[in-house]
Amino acid sequence: MAFEIVNYFKGGTKAQYDATVAVVHPSSGLPAGQTHRTAGETGDGFVVFATWESKAAWEKFRDGTLLPAFGDLGDKGLPGPPQIWEFEVHDEEHA
Repeated sequence: MAFEIVNYFKGGTKAQYDATVAVVHPSSGLPAGQTHRTAGETGDGFVVFATWESKAAWEKFRDGTLLPAFGDLGDKGLPGPPQIWEFEVHDEEHA
């Protein structure tokens, strides 16, 4: 079953997001197990929506790639910790 993670980074910027993506997705494209990602600035931060094939795929990426990258990026990366919503996808539609 698909799994969704939403991260809201209060005070985050497009430049910080781009710096983070450059480190965690150096070959561009989606990492193994991720099926969709959208991201954008809000009035006071940055939000990232990511759909994964499973919660296990998300956790593998989070623990093996994302969290170590945040430590290496320092202030160049998105500020943390983010506000997080996680859920198994109940319904999904595409145009």
